[in-house]
Amino acid sequence: MAQEKRKAAKARTKAPDRADAAATTGQLVVLVATRKGAWLYHGDAQRDTWRVDGPHFLGHIISHLVLDPRDQRTLLAAAKTGHLGPTIFRSTDLGRSWREARQPPAFAPVATDDQGLPGRSVDHSFWLTPGNASEADVWYAGTSPQGLFRSDDGGDSWRPFSSINDDPRYRQWMGSFQDGTPDGPKLHSIIVDPRDAGHLYLAMSGGGVHESVDGGGSFKPLLDQLDVVEGFDRSDPTFHDPHCVRLCPSNPDRLYQQNHCGIYRLDRPSEQWLNIGQNMPKSVGNVGFPMVVHPRDADTAWVFPMDGTAVWPRTSPDGRPAVYATRDAGESWQRLAGGLPSQQAWWTVKRQAMTADPLDPVGLYFGTTSGELWMSRDEGHRWHCIARHLPEIYAVEVARVGDPS
Repeated sequence: MAQEKRKAAKARTKAPDRADAAATTGQLVVLVATRKGAWLYHGDAQRDTWRVDGPHFLGHIISHLVLDPRDQRTLLAAAKTGHLGPTIFRSTDLGRSWREARQPPAFAPVATDDQGLPGRSVDHSFWLTPGNASEADVWYAGTSPQGLFRSDDGGDSWRPFSSINDDPRYRQWMGSFQDGTPDGPKLHSIIVDPRDAGHLYLAMSGGGVHESVDGGGSFKPLLDQLDVVEGFDRSDPTFHDPHCVRLCPSNPDRLYQQNHCGIYRLDRPSEQWLNIGQNMPKSVGNVGFPMVVHPRDADTAWVFPMDGTAVWPRTSPDGRPAVYATRDAGESWQRLAGGLPSQQAWWTVKRQAMTADPLDPVGLYFGTTSGELWMSRDEGHRWHCIARHLPEIYAVEVARVGDPS
C-alpha cells in the first residue's frame, strides 16, 4: 500500500507534457499592430489553430498593441489617426470595445521653452510598457520625436515623465542625426526592472541607451564599448542608434541589444557592453532591428538579420530570411530557417515585430514588412505562417489570457 501511495504522489508531481503545460497556463493571444490597423490571433492550448479577431482601427496606423500582464484584460493601442492625430486607445475587455485616452501623450504647446529650444509636437506614440507589478495602473510611453511619458490611471491620461523631455543635454542628444530615418526619431525599449519599480532603462534612436536608478528623477547614458557609424564621435550620445534593448526575465542583471552597429550584451553591474555580433557569420552581418530573449534561459536569444550594406536595403540578406539563435550568450549563432522561404523573399522584421511566448518549448513569432505573420512552436527550428496579406506589420506581442492563477 505504501509503495502504491508513493507511485501516486510521483504521478501527481511529474512534469506535465507540452499540452498539459500549455493548458495550465491559459490561452495565448498574438497582438499584431500594422500600418492599417490591428489584429488579435487567439491560439488554442497547443498553438495549433488560431482564431482571428480584427481588424480593429482599420486604416489607422497602430505602432504598438500591448496587453497588461497584471490583469490579462486591459489592452493599450498606440495609434495615429487621420482625424484625431496621435492618440492612445484603451480596452478593458480584450478588444471588444475601445475608448480613446482622455489625455494622450503630448509635449507642452510652446513656441520655445525656457531654454530657448523650439517647441515640439508628438507625431506618434511608438512604444508602450506596463509598469512594475507593484504599480497596478502605471504605464510608460515613448514617442516620436523622442519623449518619455507616464500614465498613473491605466492609460487614460498621460503626462511628461522625468526631466529628459526638456533637458538641454538630452534635447541635444536627440538632435537631428536620425531625423531622416523611416518614421522619424523615437524613444523606445522602455524597461522596468521587475525587482525595483524605480530602476528604468530606455533607448533613443538616436540618442543612445540610458538608465535611471531613482524612479526617473535622473538618467545617465550606458554607452561604453558601443560602436557608432564610422566617422562619428562615439563619446557623443547623439550618434548612437540602439534598435532594440531587452532585459532577460530569468536574469534581470543581463541585457541584450540589437544596434545599428552590431549585437551586444551587458552584464550588470558592469557598464561595458560586449560585442557579441562579431560572432555572426560575416556573410550575414550583425545588422537588424528586433531582439528576443528566452523567458527562462538568459544565455538564449534570437535576432533577425537584415541586409546592412551601404545602401541599406532593409531586406533579408540575399532574399533568404532566417532567424539566428544563440544558446551560449552570443559566443556562437545558429541559422534557423526551416519552413521559411529559401529565396526571393525581400522583406524584413521591424524592432517591435518579433517576440516569444512563455510556454515550453518557447514559441516564437514575427511579422514582416510584407504583412506575413510567422510562428515557431519549437524555439525557431521550424516555422509556420499564421497569416498572409496583412498590411505592413509594425509590432507583434504575445500575451497569456485566462491564467487559472
